[in-house]
Amino acid sequence: MDKQPFISVIVPVYNGSKYLNRCLDALIASSYKPFEIVVIDDASTDDSAEISGKSGVTVLRLSHRSGPAAARNYGAQKARGDILFFVDSDIMVQRNTIAQVAADLLENPHISAVFGSYDDSPDATDFLSQFRNLFHHFIHQHSHEEAKTFWAGCGAIYREVFYLFEGFDEHRFPKPSIEDIELGFRMWKSGYRILLDKKLKVKHLKRWEWRSWLKTDIFWRAVPWSQLILESGSLPRDLNLQISHRISAILVSLLILMILVAFSDVFFFGITTGGLFFMVSVLLIAILLFLNRELYTFFLEKRGVKFMTYTIPVHFLYYFYSGSSFVICWILHKLDRLRWSLRKILAQL
Repeated sequence: MDKQPFISVIVPVYNGSKYLNRCLDALIASSYKPFEIVVIDDASTDDSAEISGKSGVTVLRLSHRSGPAAARNYGAQKARGDILFFVDSDIMVQRNTIAQVAADLLENPHISAVFGSYDDSPDATDFLSQFRNLFHHFIHQHSHEEAKTFWAGCGAIYREVFYLFEGFDEHRFPKPSIEDIELGFRMWKSGYRILLDKKLKVKHLKRWEWRSWLKTDIFWRAVPWSQLILESGSLPRDLNLQISHRISAILVSLLILMILVAFSDVFFFGITTGGLFFMVSVLLIAILLFLNRELYTFFLEKRGVKFMTYTIPVHFLYYFYSGSSFVICWILHKLDRLRWSLRKILAQL
């Protein structure tokens, strides 16, 4: 490979007209040469395809909605680059982002893929969007550079490695989910090395809604991530699976239990017993604040006391549904294994 490899920037989009112009304009303004931009329109019902066509980039259109995994795979098939750089349609790269990706891969011959993170100044100004984006930024910026997963929001893979692993699992993940995490996990387990470049930052344009956030985070992230961990039998201590995060998820569940018991005891038996459970609850909150002090300090420094205060219960909620999802998936996984064992025993009788 020469000093300036040809890079294919692959952008899947579904009804992304709200942000697509800004995404493509930022890519077109990139300082790196040579590169191409390939937009895969996932059967959008808005004018995403027309917007892309007017930008002068290559536009491919799927006949029916297939999900970002399938869209990226299709784009990779048509791309000409030695490096496949995946960028979400609601992201704005910096002028030197593509050049930084190329440098990361060329200067680190031992790695097969690289990804970055959101920056700390998301475009949407509402509380939930600020929280979600800053939380993502913090997790990536405080994780190991030697990554065990991948992020397709802003991540690049050598073309030959991508095809070796047959790309994203579009059959298992027909909707936006953890298809990028799963691909990176497969690569890591096979001995391929992935770099998390903390200097590689992009701006997220998306505005989150409470309903879509909970639905996405529970059903398309927490549940499939839990299933992947249980199936592989491996729990990497990285990103949002570090020891402190696991302990926090357990403590939040205990906290909710203590609060429920406290209110029940106060209602049925009087204040004395309930007061004890309230004291335990306060202790659990103190421990949780200590375990997550770096994150809350980060929120305080970036957005002030009021914002940080609001993030604490939302962060606890995140721990609760993440931990609950894992427990439920673990129970179902054990039941499936039990049923399989029983069928095997019965077949031998």
